[in-house]
Amino acid sequence: MSGHAARTATADVVCLGESMVTFLPSQPGRLADVPSFGRGIGGAESNVACALAAAGHRAAWVGRVGADGFGDHLVEAIAGYGVDTSAVRRDPDRPTGIYFRTATDRATDAHEVAYYRAGSAASAMSPHNVPYEDVLGGRVLHLSGITAALSADCLALLDDLTAPRENRPLISFDVNHRPGLWRGGDAGPEVLLGLARRSDLVFVGEDEAEEAWGLHGAEAIRAALPEPDVLVVKRGSDGVTVFSRDGDPAQDTVTDVPSLRVDVVAAVGAGDAFAAGFLSATLRDLPVRDRARHGHLMAAAVLTVPGDLTGPPPRAHADRLAALDDEAWGTLRLGPGWTAAAGANEEVRVT
Repeated sequence: MSGHAARTATADVVCLGESMVTFLPSQPGRLADVPSFGRGIGGAESNVACALAAAGHRAAWVGRVGADGFGDHLVEAIAGYGVDTSAVRRDPDRPTGIYFRTATDRATDAHEVAYYRAGSAASAMSPHNVPYEDVLGGRVLHLSGITAALSADCLALLDDLTAPRENRPLISFDVNHRPGLWRGGDAGPEVLLGLARRSDLVFVGEDEAEEAWGLHGAEAIRAALPEPDVLVVKRGSDGVTVFSRDGDPAQDTVTDVPSLRVDVVAAVGAGDAFAAGFLSATLRDLPVRDRARHGHLMAAAVLTVPGDLTGPPPRAHADRLAALDDEAWGTLRLGPGWTAAAGANEEVRVT
């Protein structure tokens, strides 16, 4: 990201969006049957900020929470990862959002999520009450389509932040299409397409591009999103395809990077972790292949623990794995505890 690195920045990455208190089930089963829940934190953008801070970067989270105990908990918990939360605003009239979920894989029909976020403090974010000097003060500004779906004011904020402006930070945008959040119409796909086209670095899943825009395959997605300098198309277990430009706006370099084999403990948080790993490597100006591999490694760290957040692998360890030749990368298999491994041992298996 050498073109943006010359800015004088107060943070490496600023992440803006809603974070909520999440209640995690004490046992599997329907929400109606779960007897108790443990408290955690959840939010795509704050997840990215926490992962980046834990990886040694200067990360800030900007959001809006209620003047309530749940707001206190969110700010304290996110700051506990080393994230700068000084620009978070408290709303005296609106509550902090919360949600409950089941223990099952989010991709299955048995998975349930009950959101209590309508009218939340975060939904009141707008161009008039968000501290732009903080939001635009980093080398990278990371946003997601979830924020655009929360309210008309939130959409106006993202429209403004992705608009062309002098000396703006690199705009990173995770499409994060959530059809259930776009109440009162079917404008979501068109809105998300517009925001993505005004961004510099875009993350989108092949499946969500098909659902939102009816596009099939990475090449079709790139044709619909020609503007971003870097487009990362996530293809699930098949890996990612990265379209990138280095100086020539008319010429793409296409890089395919296979996924890792992972012994999954819980299939949650991988998308945010991938974005954090990719951004971390981008900040370090690593080659595109290694950016994607660091994304896969950060995702593997989360997939091999029960929750949405975990400590990343030590940088030297991740660098060593990311530098493997294609054959060794293809035979790597990661299981629980692998992030603590100092080298290739029984936790990081080549099979």
